[in-house]
Amino acid sequence: MDKIYKKVEVVGTSPTSFSDAVRAAVRRGSETIHHVSWFEVSEWRGAVTDGEISQFQATVKLGFRVDPPE
Repeated sequence: MDKIYKKVEVVGTSPTSFSDAVRAAVRRGSETIHHVSWFEVSEWRGAVTDGEISQFQATVKLGFRVDPPE
């Protein structure tokens, strides 16, 4: 049987780095989505407070295998 995959988009955040924001997105997404097998970063951005970076944000697409019909 062929395997079917789906993508969902989530945004991870971190006060320290873009890589931590990506890790947060993948970690949290994997807690609620089964069979996550890959990711792609589609957007980087951040928040600025008083002239300083206060938050890193990464929009991440998570790819996962769709369960076959029963």
